Amino acid sequence: MTEHRTAVVIGAGQAGLSMSWHLTQRGVDHVVLERDTVAHEWIDGRWDNFTLVTPNWQCVLPGYAYDGDDPDGFMTRDLVYDFVRRYADSFDAPVREHVAVHSLRQRLGGGYHLETSAGAMTADQVVVAVGGYHLPSIPPLAERISPEVAQIHSSEYRNGAALPDGSVLVVGTGQSGAQIAEDLHLEGRQVHLVAGSAPRVARFYRGRDCVAWLQDMGVYDVSIADHAGGLAKRESTNHYVTGRDGGRDIDLRAFALEGMRLYGRLTDVDATGILRIAPTLEQSLDAADAVADGIKNDIDAYIDAAGIDAPTEPRYTPVWRPDVEPTELNLAAAGITSVVWAVGFRRDYRWVKVGVFDGEGRPAHVRGVTGAEGLCFLGLPWQNTWGSGRFAAVARDAEYLAEHLASISSREPAGV
Repeated sequence: MTEHRTAVVIGAGQAGLSMSWHLTQRGVDHVVLERDTVAHEWIDGRWDNFTLVTPNWQCVLPGYAYDGDDPDGFMTRDLVYDFVRRYADSFDAPVREHVAVHSLRQRLGGGYHLETSAGAMTADQVVVAVGGYHLPSIPPLAERISPEVAQIHSSEYRNGAALPDGSVLVVGTGQSGAQIAEDLHLEGRQVHLVAGSAPRVARFYRGRDCVAWLQDMGVYDVSIADHAGGLAKRESTNHYVTGRDGGRDIDLRAFALEGMRLYGRLTDVDATGILRIAPTLEQSLDAADAVADGIKNDIDAYIDAAGIDAPTEPRYTPVWRPDVEPTELNLAAAGITSVVWAVGFRRDYRWVKVGVFDGEGRPAHVRGVTGAEGLCFLGLPWQNTWGSGRFAAVARDAEYLAEHLASISSREPAGV
């Protein structure tokens, strides 16, 4: 007989486990299906020197919070992995590891049918908690780069020693790209960095971590429905900064002074393998600085309005500007033997055979609730607020979904 559950949660990262905690508290019969192992992405998809960019005090999951001796610090990759694993153990989460979901469909009469690597299942309710970053994105132009040059995605990067000797090209300056470029730079590698449009933020300002100021200002509580950027915020790039060595700014201009080579946007690779570069470097650097400065303006306004006694400090002054905008890059001439593509991920929900997606493959939802009764998503970037895809607000999102599912759970189960 086909196994039936009241609820099935797909994914055993912090989002899926948060959902499981709430279901457990409500006594809801459920199981968490994980294609790999609990929290595996924190180990499998991060480099050796990875740290969170949000302070430890923001690591609060339902019924569980960071309780170490460094609340203002930033957990390393291994510590984050241990944190999430211990969370699963804390309430004996009903996780089935190494069970992949191949397809999810609606059933006639209600509920859902799942085809998994361990057989078929049915459920009244399903929560898809697999995040929004699934397939590594590498642009097609990468195929025109010489096969003598090693190419990896940022999710595969571990450390500089694992790359061939020689200079390294990093493409992208989101959080991963900027931090990987720093990691290689600190290892003494010659780094060439293609800068994108990612904004930056200062680590500390006026005596506190900027995250702490923004938390007090309520920035992390603004819902996407009330945000000036609207639904477009779901596609925005996060600010680059680092939690490494206690936390600091990532200043690409300072890296340039220290020998890192910076470039504008990569536009093409010609038939001879020469990279064509748009002259956008100065514009990108200025735009990133403007965002960081704007955040400081908001913090200043908050401090003044609240009458807070906080130290003052001078504003950032650019320490470097490009004398000329490079328009091409010859990998061989520059001694570049490897490329790290840090240009993001693509969504992959092809296995969800339910009509709840928009024209670009994004789940159509309001706070994770879709138009298909009993089907929800959790852990999406900007699902409701800035912190939805991170530790900061996944607990709140999970509670909301648990309450929503409870409101419909009194109906007759779908059966087997």
